[in-house]
Amino acid sequence: MNILKLKNWYNRNDIHVKAWALFIIYEVFITGIVYGIWGTFGNQVFHYALNISLFYLHAYGIQRILRSNLRFKVWLIIPFVIMELILYLAIAFPFEYLIQMTIGTGYKIPMEFNKVYVLRSSWRALYFIGFSTGYVFLLNSLIERRRVQKLEKQNLVNTIEKQALENDLVQSQNNFLRSQINPHFLFNTLNFIYNDARKKAPLAADAIMNLSEMMRYALKRPEASELVPLSEEVEQIEHLINLHKLRTANTINFDLIVNGDLFGLRFPPLIMLTLVENMFKHGNIAHSTQPSIVQIDYDGKSLTLTTINMVNEVKKKEVESHHVGLENIDKRLNNFYKDKYSFKFYKDPLNRYLTEIKVDIDNPMAGLN
Repeated sequence: MNILKLKNWYNRNDIHVKAWALFIIYEVFITGIVYGIWGTFGNQVFHYALNISLFYLHAYGIQRILRSNLRFKVWLIIPFVIMELILYLAIAFPFEYLIQMTIGTGYKIPMEFNKVYVLRSSWRALYFIGFSTGYVFLLNSLIERRRVQKLEKQNLVNTIEKQALENDLVQSQNNFLRSQINPHFLFNTLNFIYNDARKKAPLAADAIMNLSEMMRYALKRPEASELVPLSEEVEQIEHLINLHKLRTANTINFDLIVNGDLFGLRFPPLIMLTLVENMFKHGNIAHSTQPSIVQIDYDGKSLTLTTINMVNEVKKKEVESHHVGLENIDKRLNNFYKDKYSFKFYKDPLNRYLTEIKVDIDNPMAGLN
């Protein structure tokens, strides 16, 4: 187990170990060759252990000072270095003296705590303190560089997500309105048909009016990053319900319930319409005892949007196929509300399919929070 721990430690710190090994070999041989002084093994071990410890002590202290919230933290470095020098001398001299008295240091200079010793040892300490300071700033530079790269990567991801959101919105609009012709020609034609039909066939005229309003809403094409008034979405839901009532001779069992004042409340476009459209497409909306329900609850702080419909056994296989559309809705909600929403969709024991969106509204008039 100890060997395994040592191996793991080495794997985490192998660069440090190799760097210090090369540095020590370089210094020992250069000193030995130039001055002809090699020193004893015990003295070398103590010497480098002390200086390497000073290196990491200084690095740790500088990091703590720089990361603190103190007002004059840069000026704290000076007393910190002075304290390090005092501590260095307090440890170095007694141990070097003990080594000289026992196994010898290998140097001819006698051990005396004088001006020369203080200057020589202080210079040696400052030498390693300088290396340590450079190491800290290099390390911080690398950390800052990684942080910038992470931010750039996140910005790229956000850009890609925004583009995907744009594509999802376009897909929602295309699903809602399969083909688009010139809007002016379209609405002028619908207006002509409506005026001609309202006296002869009022039901058909109502259908034309509802369809015209829905198509006009879909053709507005809001930006993917925009919110629209939820009240406008509710109006389109009413138009969609009216169209299906007209188409089925009022045989659908469908309720729209709104609790709370929606004035000024904004919401991502076409999400509610997509859910209601799925109810008509995949659900049994003509059940005699179980009505399909669209319910909107708003209390000024939170918004809850719920849809409930019986599963259409004839179209049961199609229920699974529209999960992709629901996943797109979840992505769009996440882009707008992050962790301030929840979106659930499931089938309950009564064979009803439910969707539920809950959103915490900080500012109902705002665009993106």
